[in-house]
Amino acid sequence: MTQAFEQRTYTHEEYLDFEVASEERHEYINGEIRLVTGGTPDYNDIASNLLVALKLQLKGKPYRVFITDQRLWIPNCNIHTYPDVMVVEKPLQLQAGRTDTVMNPCFIAEVLSKSTQDYDHGEKFSAYRSIEGFREYLLIDQYSFQIEHYVKTAANQWLLSEYDDPNTTLSLSAFEAQIEIIALYENIEINAE
Repeated sequence: MTQAFEQRTYTHEEYLDFEVASEERHEYINGEIRLVTGGTPDYNDIASNLLVALKLQLKGKPYRVFITDQRLWIPNCNIHTYPDVMVVEKPLQLQAGRTDTVMNPCFIAEVLSKSTQDYDHGEKFSAYRSIEGFREYLLIDQYSFQIEHYVKTAANQWLLSEYDDPNTTLSLSAFEAQIEIIALYENIEINAE
């Protein structure tokens, strides 16, 4: 059941009280509460495939890997959000007074949809860049073999690499990991139009 909320400016404490009681996920963006819509089966498969690959490669290393339901607080931008896949270096830094909201991802991946791709490229990426230890961002298109890989090279400098060959292996640098692009798209039918 969808929980209605009044269109007004909320404090992040009001948002958290609302969110904890809600059956749905919502983002908090500078006082506004926005419903996080569900993804397609392809969207979920891609995020799950990345999660599994990262979990296997980071086993025994000082990282935690999270998928869609883990809330992230970005205090510099006054945003609570739910990245599709997020890697956090141990120890977890939690929002003050919270046990359910992390603040220190080093890697984030978003699976693009038609409704979120502009936000994921723009305002959301800008907010992520305000996180001190954030070093790597992956944008994965769910409709074609198209991946954008951003790596922080220096303060205020990011290097973009683009991949469209499913037989390529992607090297992640925030932690040493290799991801086969074809493995991300396992079970996904990409039209060659």
